Amino acid sequence: MDTENYIVKCRNCMTKNKIPKERLKDKPLCGKCHKPLPEIKIYSTPVNVTDASFNEEVMAYPMPVLLDCWAPWCGPCKMMGPVMEQLAGEYAGRVKIAKINVDQNPGISSRYEIMSIPTLMFFKNGQMVNKIVGAVQKTEIDKYLKTIIQSG
Repeated sequence: MDTENYIVKCRNCMTKNKIPKERLKDKPLCGKCHKPLPEIKIYSTPVNVTDASFNEEVMAYPMPVLLDCWAPWCGPCKMMGPVMEQLAGEYAGRVKIAKINVDQNPGISSRYEIMSIPTLMFFKNGQMVNKIVGAVQKTEIDKYLKTIIQSG
């Protein structure tokens, strides 16, 4: 039986480490420098993010993050909700899917100059690497996610 592996980048030496899923909770060490690897929480549903939790949930997360910027009154945002749920399940352990209500969190909206919603922002290693404005098909989001995952 094949085990599922995760690639975890060491924050100390930047080495990529392949960790079996069942060992993620064992506090694994980097194979090169032997420092503790960052903790990886596996999310299979979207995580709600706020201005206060943004740095911890998005910027410091050791794997890619897709942040859905939305508002409850926005029709296209509501259409994207089920897509985000589906992506969270499909990419669990490889990408964190997160959501931020722009009405309740103006700091992040201002910081990233979000003028239209929905806006999807793709983060990797604490940097925004791509942005999509407007509702799009799941297949388009998949392309962006696969590119980010494959880019190491």
